[in-house]
Amino acid sequence: MFQNLLVPIDGSPTSQLAVEKAIGLAKAFNGTVNVLYVIDPYLFTGVGEGFAYGQTQYLSAARAEADAALAAARQALQAAGIKASSSLMESHVVWRGILDAAAQGQNDLIVMGSHGRSGFEKLLLGSVAQRVVSHATMPVLVVRGQSDAGV
Repeated sequence: MFQNLLVPIDGSPTSQLAVEKAIGLAKAFNGTVNVLYVIDPYLFTGVGEGFAYGQTQYLSAARAEADAALAAARQALQAAGIKASSSLMESHVVWRGILDAAAQGQNDLIVMGSHGRSGFEKLLLGSVAQRVVSHATMPVLVVRGQSDAGV
């Protein structure tokens, strides 16, 4: 049924729960897991001559964080005996990057975590999961953290 799972991660405990859910699904359906980390390269804004240096520092730190998160996900998948791949991509809008990656691959299910933000925090930060669900052309399984269950 679901042979190729796309799991977008952000290094959070909630995205790790999505990896764990994907492991169970991949075992059940003898599928593969494609782990994705999307960096927004334009997140950092600055003015003046210090801008280029700040942008470089931001991208370096973002890539290091992404590499660590992808390595942890690959390790969990390999330990479970799941065939997996991982990729890092840049996209100004994270949810669009996820959907672009989903469309480019042979993916038939997106498994992703949701932080369960609400109120002003959701208004300010938005909801990547909500946007993915709203615009996806394939099924999306949203995994919520245990502390998010009552939100």
